[in-house]
Amino acid sequence: MATVKQEELPLVLVRRPPNFHFPFKDRLQTHFRLLDPLDSDPPESTHSFFSRHAASVHVLLCVNPTPVTRGLLSLLPFLQLIVGSSTGVDHIDLQECRRRSIAVTNAGKAFSPDVADLAVGLLIDVLRRVSAGCQYVRAGLWAQNGEFPLGFKKNLDT
Repeated sequence: MATVKQEELPLVLVRRPPNFHFPFKDRLQTHFRLLDPLDSDPPESTHSFFSRHAASVHVLLCVNPTPVTRGLLSLLPFLQLIVGSSTGVDHIDLQECRRRSIAVTNAGKAFSPDVADLAVGLLIDVLRRVSAGCQYVRAGLWAQNGEFPLGFKKNLDT
């Protein structure tokens, strides 16, 4: 199979918050040429970066629910597609996208089972005080203060 040169890969502009770790970036870079203003050194302002690359950007990858406003969209005159990595699209100006015939997609329900599992796990952690107990032991407070008061379970035998 022939290898594709980086400059021949489709160009995708990335929009993400500055503190967001981009876990799937390496996998995406094998299929797309990613432009991320936060990767420039020093990081450029969104406005100047988008303006400089506006003519070549047709796809915007919106990682996390970062706002995609009418003003931001006005910087990208050739944009055709916005791909959201989150469930909702309330952070995207859908009215402006419809007006400009920009397709919008998102993760849909892809993460719903995982989010539900995490919610149940966090609920058990809080109710049974698992993390709090772990921190108590790691801080050496068990030796000083005695047993850690765990959450409670209803005794079904009574």
